[in-house]
Amino acid sequence: MHYEDSEQWASAQDEADPLREFRSRFHIPADTVYLAGNSLGLQPRKARDYIQAELDDWARLGVEGHFKARDPWVSYHELLTAQTARLVGAEPLEVVVMNTLTVNLHLMMVSFYRPTPERNKILIEANAFPSDQYAVASQAAFHAGEVIELPQHENPVDRIERDGSSISLVILGNVNYLTGEAFDMRAIAKAGHAKGCFVGFNLAHGAGNLVLQLHDDEVDFAVWCSYKYLNAGPGGLAGCFVHERHATDNSLPRFAGWWGHNKSTRFQMGSIFDPIPGAEGWQVSNPPIFQLAALRASMEIFDEATMPAIRKKSEMLTGYLEFLLERLPPGFCEIITPREPERRGAQLSLRIKKDAKSLVPRLAAERVICDFREPAIVRVAPVPLYNTFTDVWRFARVLERYASR
Repeated sequence: MHYEDSEQWASAQDEADPLREFRSRFHIPADTVYLAGNSLGLQPRKARDYIQAELDDWARLGVEGHFKARDPWVSYHELLTAQTARLVGAEPLEVVVMNTLTVNLHLMMVSFYRPTPERNKILIEANAFPSDQYAVASQAAFHAGEVIELPQHENPVDRIERDGSSISLVILGNVNYLTGEAFDMRAIAKAGHAKGCFVGFNLAHGAGNLVLQLHDDEVDFAVWCSYKYLNAGPGGLAGCFVHERHATDNSLPRFAGWWGHNKSTRFQMGSIFDPIPGAEGWQVSNPPIFQLAALRASMEIFDEATMPAIRKKSEMLTGYLEFLLERLPPGFCEIITPREPERRGAQLSLRIKKDAKSLVPRLAAERVICDFREPAIVRVAPVPLYNTFTDVWRFARVLERYASR
């Protein structure tokens, strides 16, 4: 695409943007260029209405809200099933909204990390998000297993083909939180399965960012949070995918809870666990309704906008950001995110080479919000549902002034 470094050009792109109407459905902090949706997404305007409706039903009905609320709480999570399946390229049977990301990761490793003396390793990427590292290390320690790291720039398929016979589980962030690099999930799953490994992904930076096809990619499981690109609010509920080939495999070990029990007999309070087929069978407790209501407001937007359209704009926005960054004074920063659009999402990670820590308050003083990671990485995420080409242009101007000091 042809880009121009001018506010007029950026404004013209915003006027022609087929998704421009969706920006008005979010609360945008006043006079702010908000480029931190990869850390915490903005609030959908409808979230307040959906949460208030459940507060009203609680006040009006008390415990009877479980079955008599306008949207009964006992099945409220099912309102999100079809939308979630479309978001991540899955069958409805394969997805559920539940818990938080690291809890879901632990629950999945209970089922899919099954080490033997000959095959006891877990492969993760170097610079994985710390919570992933802690979870994986603790599971490996519990089973007397071993964690091995995939160095940055090493092809995971090559590592799996070389060491796969000793690997029990491959678990990668499909978009690395620090570098913004996106992995080829289909190729990794194929390579892992050929070597007898289970393969799972953390989609914390992929869900709502990339066009996903989890079912067709044949990954065994995936987990993701919803407070970043999915705009469910701080601490929002997480998602989980389990491929349908595991839907009725009761030989898989799992940590069970009553909300994963057969719906038709759940309230008979039997003592023998009878898991629901599919991802819902991994549920432990009934979900928090207010958190579901907040996520529902955002998921309706994604369903209307569609991920292919969101991704198309994302590639253009991120490409424009890259174009403008390349025009900054040489030696100021280095883009460490891959340049190929298919290898990244709506994030560029910049290694700042000139007094990185003082840049963060400078950006904040000019009402530009993005994300800093020690020692010198600034993560910038132009989110297509509410960010604009003008936002990107304004951000570049602030960086230009700072770089030219």
